Amino acid sequence: MARPERQAPPELFYNESESRKYTTSSRIIHIQAKLTERAMELLALPDDKPKLLLDIGCGSGLSGESLSEKGHHWIGMDISQSMLEVALEREADGDLLLGDIGQGLGLRPGVFDGAISISAVQWLCNADKSCNDPRKRLKCFFTALFHCLARGARAVLQIYPENTVQLELITSAAMRCGFSGGLVVDYPHSSRAKKYFLCLVSGPPSVLPKPKGEDGGSESEDNEIDEDDEEEDARTVKFSGRERPAKRSKLEKKNKKGRDWILRKKEQRRKAGHEVPRDTKYTGRKRKARF
Repeated sequence: MARPERQAPPELFYNESESRKYTTSSRIIHIQAKLTERAMELLALPDDKPKLLLDIGCGSGLSGESLSEKGHHWIGMDISQSMLEVALEREADGDLLLGDIGQGLGLRPGVFDGAISISAVQWLCNADKSCNDPRKRLKCFFTALFHCLARGARAVLQIYPENTVQLELITSAAMRCGFSGGLVVDYPHSSRAKKYFLCLVSGPPSVLPKPKGEDGGSESEDNEIDEDDEEEDARTVKFSGRERPAKRSKLEKKNKKGRDWILRKKEQRRKAGHEVPRDTKYTGRKRKARF
């Protein structure tokens, strides 16, 4: 079923036709517009003049359309070349950059008045390759984001965390890189309509906006966004459950049944009257895989 548009691993959008098919879904367009509209509310930009915004994980430019409708200028970055090619075909108003945000942004310091991201940043927690260290990638991203924002500018990142550990990993990485702010959770009492927005400020702490549905308000208009949340992020590798080889080997060594254990068992079977092979210097020795 259709999912909200997000920055995905490169292998997901492996050709232009798949990217175009994904983008033309009316459901996805509606979902993207709703999430972007909410991110803009949390960004709380003044209406005096157009601003220059950064769209992180811009995909085919669906969220950028909402930024253009508000009269703002924007630059989008995404890891998928095929999605950006679709954005060019759709004549997106913003400038587009191809890049992996986990390796930095490569943008001039202090030039952006704000930043948004819809369903993209959680992909930095992927550990699908040995070279992809989630902590290092998050640090690289948030450090670059902090430097490219103007002093006091906000960044609103809508995310789908896999679990609470991943949520803490993302939030703490942002705070360590100089940001203030925190999480705004819309409809926190609903398992289906709950939405996480990481609201960051590149400056002194400020009061966080009030989330929707905090007092048990209506969530009907956002229910459709979460029809398929149970299938959310099935491709994401759970960083919290990733065991390193060194830890596995220690566990195996701890549970190994050695010579002393074998001799005890053989003696027990002898006392029980069973016929047991005699003990030799080879008893309990590990055999090679092949001779």
